[in-house]
Amino acid sequence: MKDRNTLSRTMHDLGLATWLGGSLMGAVGLNAAAAEASEPTDRLRVANAGWARWTPVNAAGIAAYVLGGIVLTGANKGRLTAQRGVGRAVLAKNVLTLVTIAATGYSRILGQRLMEVGKVPVQDGTTPTPETPAEVSRIQRQLKVLQYAISVHVAGLVALTALMGEQQRPRQVLGGVVRRFLPGTG
Repeated sequence: MKDRNTLSRTMHDLGLATWLGGSLMGAVGLNAAAAEASEPTDRLRVANAGWARWTPVNAAGIAAYVLGGIVLTGANKGRLTAQRGVGRAVLAKNVLTLVTIAATGYSRILGQRLMEVGKVPVQDGTTPTPETPAEVSRIQRQLKVLQYAISVHVAGLVALTALMGEQQRPRQVLGGVVRRFLPGTG
């Protein structure tokens, strides 16, 4: 069935779900759970071990999302020019995707820097204590903001995906095409 994109939609949606779920769980759960380690100098190591295990899964989720999205864009290329609003939605989604991938990559760089600092006292994965070295404190604060920002950005991608799904309803397609080609209709 050439008119179906079940596999690419599945890759796209599971990739987004993986990216959002893992990012949010890490920011909310994993970082805070590291505080359960009784020794403050072990907490960063515990959080980093969890993030290191998650990184390949996250990368696979992002790749599945991007590949699925490329196939879906190709399958809907006619609507990009014919239906009003579709091109803007695709542009917004592509820009947000690039920003979110960049933020995810930068958070990985910061996480790697934390992995290399050795045993330093911290409250949890992204919260310093007064005894935490200044450079580590700075990285932790940046990472905390980034991890929540990534979750918000990926949620925005989910919302744009929902919008784009709504744009595929027959009445939306017809209305968007009419508004594109008939002046004064919308």
